[in-house]
Amino acid sequence: MKNLSTYLPSVNSKATKKEVEKIFYEYRRFLITLPADFLPKITPTYSQLPPSISNKFHSTTEDSAIERIEFEMERDKFMNWIHRAVNSLKPDERFIIIKSFMQEHVGYDPDIWLELGIGKTRYYEIKGKAILRLAFNLQIEVYKKNGVKSA
Repeated sequence: MKNLSTYLPSVNSKATKKEVEKIFYEYRRFLITLPADFLPKITPTYSQLPPSISNKFHSTTEDSAIERIEFEMERDKFMNWIHRAVNSLKPDERFIIIKSFMQEHVGYDPDIWLELGIGKTRYYEIKGKAILRLAFNLQIEVYKKNGVKSA
């Protein structure tokens, strides 16, 4: 009887870590931004074109409100997706991920492992496992191209 693991694909841990870092870059962008182009214009605009007669009411304030609501809905969906995945991690893994990636000012690794009261080697083991577990929870893991072994 052959081992089942010989038929399973291998995870490319470096590429997977990069994907997780991309997600957290997007997370921080959503955390701190509300684009200025979603705000209504406060200065009047004039045009030499005559107004068109239609039943459609076109207001920049309404357009910006609609865009902002759509942005907020997309932002909330993304943030909830991240929070659910992070909350499913083990406590130490969650602590490391939050301190390393999810705060406005990214944590410094030695400060984090000292705060946890663990050594450098153990810290990086937990962090590596946390990143992989998070990638699986978010379903963004990257597999090696020739990772499947055949009989």
